[in-house]
Amino acid sequence: MIDLSQLRQDFPILHQQVGGEPLIYFDNAASSQKPRSVIDALVRYYERDNANVHRGLHELSNRATAQFEAARSRVARFIGAASEREIIFTRGTTESINLVAHAMAEKWGPEDAIVVSGMEHHSNLVPWQMAAQRSGASLWHVPVLDDSSLDLGVLKQHLSTGRVRLLSCVHVSNSLGSINPVPEICDMAREAGALSLIDGAQAVGHFPVDVAKLGCDFYAFSGHKMCAPTGIGVLWGRSRVLENLPPWQGGGEMIESVTLERSTYKEAPARFEAGTPDIAGVIGLGAAVDYLERIGLPAIEAHGTALTQRAVEGLVELPGLRLLGPPPGKPRAALASFTLQCAHTHDLVEFANTRGLALRGGHHCTQPLMKRFKAAGSSRASFYFYNTADEVDAMLRILREAINFFS
Repeated sequence: MIDLSQLRQDFPILHQQVGGEPLIYFDNAASSQKPRSVIDALVRYYERDNANVHRGLHELSNRATAQFEAARSRVARFIGAASEREIIFTRGTTESINLVAHAMAEKWGPEDAIVVSGMEHHSNLVPWQMAAQRSGASLWHVPVLDDSSLDLGVLKQHLSTGRVRLLSCVHVSNSLGSINPVPEICDMAREAGALSLIDGAQAVGHFPVDVAKLGCDFYAFSGHKMCAPTGIGVLWGRSRVLENLPPWQGGGEMIESVTLERSTYKEAPARFEAGTPDIAGVIGLGAAVDYLERIGLPAIEAHGTALTQRAVEGLVELPGLRLLGPPPGKPRAALASFTLQCAHTHDLVEFANTRGLALRGGHHCTQPLMKRFKAAGSSRASFYFYNTADEVDAMLRILREAINFFS
């Protein structure tokens, strides 16, 4: 059980007014807010320990390096990685996926195929389009059914060809709230001899994630959606897969030796972390993991489920509202996307802003998915553990006001 009255005090940004009304922040799928402990960790690093990591023998560098690598170990434990050496720090989910796509494309040719689903964020679609163009590989899709689930029958057909080298799929849809059956999907890929990459941007920090139990080969997520700073993310890769993956960027820190003619590279994770990393971001990510673990992921998941159920039950009662995603009563992540007949999504979001309510409007970087459901875009309310039932009720009241205003 989450003590919201105490917990909300950890988030300075929540205690302000927008448009003369108390802020209701329901844009967590885009980026979460940061607790004081994360902010303090950043300040401490810059005030006390600011130095480059791994390269110095002086005290500040030693302290920064110790914090940096301690964060790697905490992240590994947080997602059930077998070793901290499987944790690669990136700028976010987008860069993590691009890293794999760029490196893997060097191994593919016209006889190979990549499979993605029809509900992917552009960050898990465009890199594979680019990889297919570079390598000549085919790019196949798994359709989204009317109930917002994936057509696993089509996936099975794709895998049965023996051509699929990699399957990439979102864990939780940022537009629909669908939670995909990742263990089943990864089992299917493995049995077909294909690697699997899971986009976990909307999953990590919302419910327990154990990469060993999921059975994937890569898992990518971003810090800024789980209370950490922006600009820091993680690519987890299975050790045996990372051993055979070539580097995708060259520079300092990732090399063993360099001559004017050639270079040799370090093992993972250093091989994939060229240049000076986002040291403060990594330390902030470690602090965010500590904070989430103190609350407990099961409690965070239960709270998100309760808020979402309350929101969905109210939304479907509003006239002219179309709810996207799984039907009411079916499992759904902590978000709800919808359209109103009487208002364009951007107009609705601007109206909500005048009442202090922060929603997200647009196609949410899922244009093919919006086209699939014949929607130009949607308004999205996304919840996190610091949100309250009273805020959900206030949103429903504001939406009723909007319907009256625009009708």
